[in-house]
Amino acid sequence: MGYAIGVDVGGTFTDVVLRGTSGAISVAKCLSTHYDPIAGIVSGVTRVLGGRDPAQVTRVVHATTLATNAVLERTGVRVAFVTTQGFRAAVPLGRYARVEEDRYDLRFTPPPPPVAPGDCFEVVERVSARGAVLTPLDTGSVRRAAAAIAARGIESAAVCLLHAYANPAHERRVARILRETIPAVVTSSEVWPEIREYERATTTIMSAYIGPLMASYLSRLRERLAEIGIRAPVHVMESSGGVISAELAARRAVATIESGPAAGVLAAAGAGFADAISFDMGGTTAKTCVVRGGRPEITHEFHVGGKGSFGGRRAGTGVPIKTPAIDLAEVGAGGGSVAWLDPAGALRVGPRSAGSSPGPACYGLGGSEPTVTDANLVLGYLSSASIPLSPPLADKALDRLASPLGVPREEAAYAVHEIVSASMASAVHVVTVQRGIDPRGFALVAFGGAGPMHAARIAERFGIGTVVVPAHCGVASAAGLLSGALSTERVLSRLDAPDPGALFTSLAEEAAADLDVPLGAPGVRVLRSVDVRFRGQSHDLTVDWSADRAVLESRFFRRYAEVYGITQRGEIELVSYRVRVTTPPDSPAPGSPPPDSPPPGGTPGTRKAYFPECGGYTDVPVHTRQTLATAGGTVRGPAIVEDPEATTVIPPSWTAALSPARAIHLTRRNAP
Repeated sequence: MGYAIGVDVGGTFTDVVLRGTSGAISVAKCLSTHYDPIAGIVSGVTRVLGGRDPAQVTRVVHATTLATNAVLERTGVRVAFVTTQGFRAAVPLGRYARVEEDRYDLRFTPPPPPVAPGDCFEVVERVSARGAVLTPLDTGSVRRAAAAIAARGIESAAVCLLHAYANPAHERRVARILRETIPAVVTSSEVWPEIREYERATTTIMSAYIGPLMASYLSRLRERLAEIGIRAPVHVMESSGGVISAELAARRAVATIESGPAAGVLAAAGAGFADAISFDMGGTTAKTCVVRGGRPEITHEFHVGGKGSFGGRRAGTGVPIKTPAIDLAEVGAGGGSVAWLDPAGALRVGPRSAGSSPGPACYGLGGSEPTVTDANLVLGYLSSASIPLSPPLADKALDRLASPLGVPREEAAYAVHEIVSASMASAVHVVTVQRGIDPRGFALVAFGGAGPMHAARIAERFGIGTVVVPAHCGVASAAGLLSGALSTERVLSRLDAPDPGALFTSLAEEAAADLDVPLGAPGVRVLRSVDVRFRGQSHDLTVDWSADRAVLESRFFRRYAEVYGITQRGEIELVSYRVRVTTPPDSPAPGSPPPDSPPPGGTPGTRKAYFPECGGYTDVPVHTRQTLATAGGTVRGPAIVEDPEATTVIPPSWTAALSPARAIHLTRRNAP
């Protein structure tokens, strides 16, 4: 018997899922320990193991927000930027798009650049966009830069020379010289050799910025797991939904910036609907993503640390990162989001969160401010959680809002519930309506500790008639980690390469080497794609590769119409070539029983819950998935279904049914 463990560290809870070869699943949920995330991980792993032998764990997969937090909180290491002579000002100058709150600010100050101007250095060399050497590398200039960097006490350097994607020889020589005195050196040709000089530079800088932190963190994690008897390989979820080794994650840390949210989308993609909207609401944030044809939407550029557009994805508001990532919209709204009154007396919710310490008032850990979780407890939607909840403390917290607003406590609580739902609906709007996608034909797949409580209300806003709450919804991201295949991607920019076949082969060999697997091994898949644009245009779109030019053009024209909403024809140009190598994930043995099959028996309870359609508080049935199965598997709202890690609220106009896979399917009775 062997076990695989998935670990997802969130802003409030650390979720751990253990899966045996039979497919049976055990879960543990504990408060995150922000002072030392590994302490929370070890606690959760120890709890989920129970009496099992830790030596039988064969794989540990981890989703971490370490890289994201380091960028947002600016806690990475100091980095020196080394570039071609004449281009040292590119990063300090940067670019910035003012969002609404900045647009008319006469005293506006842009955010500081990722590297201070004094830490930018030049070397004498020049390569053309086609890879021709225009100015040979002056090694003396490199040694002078290395001496200046060492004199400043900087121990990490990012090397991004002009057009190094076309010819990396100069970058490699610069890196060899710098490594004589600088411990950590990252080059753009190693990280992401793609066109667009500014984006390639910031991507390389961010990898140098967080790489030493990631390497140290993963090393300590392996040591702490070994102390409790687990010596299995540690893998890390990357931003695009693949899984890479801890060693590769340390070398290419920039690929893990969106590690945490990616795992949940994989769980949503496996919910059985070809077209779905992933909705993940935890304690701190809510995240949405569109799944079409069973595959999550992937972007090849995103922004971190900026403002606007839910999570800083608005171009120009943060640091651009040129690596594949699941295309998410994120908003600071979760169970721990604090409700407050602004100076004008208007009710606001978030983005500040109570987190795990002190947490919502009802946790009884010292928090006193009203949060979304407190409001849901007052409304009767919630009665239990992974830790004991105190209704009197929640009542007291909500009274701090109700009194100045001059309304009853339950109305203040429902207003908090509605406001946070509207905020999260805005994130759904970003990934659907704003991109020309009609959400009414999609199923909303809800998970996270708080997602199923709000999912139906959010679906109503868009006319969505189906909501799915998978089994183990409260720890779906941790479970999704175990479904991710080992995979990695390689890219190289070559304008209309004369021999694409040889280029794809070379990229596939490099990606396979990253994963330490032979290309011809059983189950290893190689996916090839190419970035295409109309000749004379600047921006490109990624389409699946075909050696047939007519087929490739047809795919590009169709993708262009999907993205921009217009039909266009013309001469095309191939810009970058991409390869993704994937090995199959571990899977339960064929014919194994469903995970955690519920025992028969049990009867539903009742409690009062607040539904405006029913005139306020009303007695509603409270089911578990076990009692729902016993009762015939169907219940009309208003009703509540409680899981050990999450609670599903079924409004009056919805009907819930239990699927054979123990997923709760909510159907709106008056859906169009």
